Amino acid sequence: MAGTKQPVAGADASRSAMGKPAKERTLADHAYEKILAMISSGETAVGDKLPTEHAMSEMLEVSRPVLRQALKQLREDGVVVSRQGSGSFVQRRPDTAVLTFAPVGSIADIQRTFESRAAIEGEAAFLAAVRHTEADLAKLRAHFKELDRCIREGELGVEADEAFHQAICEASGNQYFATARTSMKSNILTGLNLTRNLSLSKPRERMELVQQEHRRILAAIIARDQAEARAAMRAHVENAKNRVFEG
Repeated sequence: MAGTKQPVAGADASRSAMGKPAKERTLADHAYEKILAMISSGETAVGDKLPTEHAMSEMLEVSRPVLRQALKQLREDGVVVSRQGSGSFVQRRPDTAVLTFAPVGSIADIQRTFESRAAIEGEAAFLAAVRHTEADLAKLRAHFKELDRCIREGELGVEADEAFHQAICEASGNQYFATARTSMKSNILTGLNLTRNLSLSKPRERMELVQQEHRRILAAIIARDQAEARAAMRAHVENAKNRVFEG
């Protein structure tokens, strides 16, 4: 229509859901990972108070709004806790292996990918519980069996884990779940590689705990229990997100 301003291509993509410019998000992620490295290395111990916002802004060379966004992310991940009138304190120390297995600059993206997965895959599991076919169940059981084998033989099992989750999206009967998940595949694989490497470096019980979560999801889908399938999937993905920072 004449005289109507057209939106600039890509303008929406340059802003977050909270209206933050993409550049600011990148700076916040950078600050987030620097603070995470300080805590993971032991430079700032559990229970310690972080420096003031003014001091940290100067140290990290970012504005205070950017720093606050980074601190907000760390609070959401349970790494720091804020006490009104007292500042921010370290609540838990991530395993140093996090910084070994995760590519530089990827940790913030991995954590946000988990948040998206919880929503997408939770609903996919909900639909898969009523729409799955016998062929879908055969695939899921095969991937689950392969994960069992990986645990027995001490293998990483990233491919089997990825295949199990992708098969649930496909069993939903809605191709857009699988498409949405595929669009995040690079970050998903990075996250799976990180969490399964961390689990593999722990006692075998941790890998078995992850498999118990998979078993709960599969059992709910087989039973056609939609609410349980959704809850089991969301709990599994959120637990995976939290396990990244279990020190």
